[in-house]
Amino acid sequence: MLFDTHAHMDDRAFDDDREELLSSLPERGIALLMNPGCSLASSRAASRLSQEYDYIYAAVGSHPDAADEVDEAVLEEYRKLCKLNPKIKAIGEIGLDYHYEDIPRGIQQRAFRMQLELARELDLPVIVHEREAHEDGLKIISEFPEVTGVFHCYSGSAEMAKLLVERGWYIGFTGVLTFKNARKAVEVAQSIPLERIVLETDCPYMSPEPFRGKRNDPSRLCYMAEKLAQLRSLPVERIHEITVENGKRLYRI
Repeated sequence: MLFDTHAHMDDRAFDDDREELLSSLPERGIALLMNPGCSLASSRAASRLSQEYDYIYAAVGSHPDAADEVDEAVLEEYRKLCKLNPKIKAIGEIGLDYHYEDIPRGIQQRAFRMQLELARELDLPVIVHEREAHEDGLKIISEFPEVTGVFHCYSGSAEMAKLLVERGWYIGFTGVLTFKNARKAVEVAQSIPLERIVLETDCPYMSPEPFRGKRNDPSRLCYMAEKLAQLRSLPVERIHEITVENGKRLYRI
């Protein structure tokens, strides 16, 4: 059994078959699933899903692409959701994304800090999306040493990953780990403690080989587990056990 620690099952890509797919996942090897929000609307949807399915948990937060919606009113809505639903286990996904820069960096940084402050207030871990913003990402989390969580879909260096692990963070790997050109992800997966690795699909994105480019779903998490087992020279069953326990520890389940 596996724990998909990051899956966007509220995404419209699943509108046609969401209920059928979610009902089938436990018998297909998914014991637990974390559905993070990317905006206030998707955070509400994630919360609803966690109440409808025993194995699903939720996080609430605004992705960098929605950073311009973050204000005190939105934070209050997240605060209320967390208090009303005990299955909300994190603030996320939040962070920085400098790849397209549709949202100015200053607005992203302000939203990131505001949501880290909320996580500190509520004593919750965070799910960080960080893309091409390594320096600023490290600087901002350093301002909140009491807050840790996971850098999901990790894209940084092995050196940065080791620094994060030393500070108590987890590192999340997606289907990128299976890509033929995934030299950096492979290096990181081989160099950090297994106890700090979690597996995720980030579905409907990041499908592993041989499904690259197609809609991803949690049933494909097994491909990431098989690749990690190969990289760490361990039986895949042991990788299942370790990563499930890591995810439960991360989200205090």
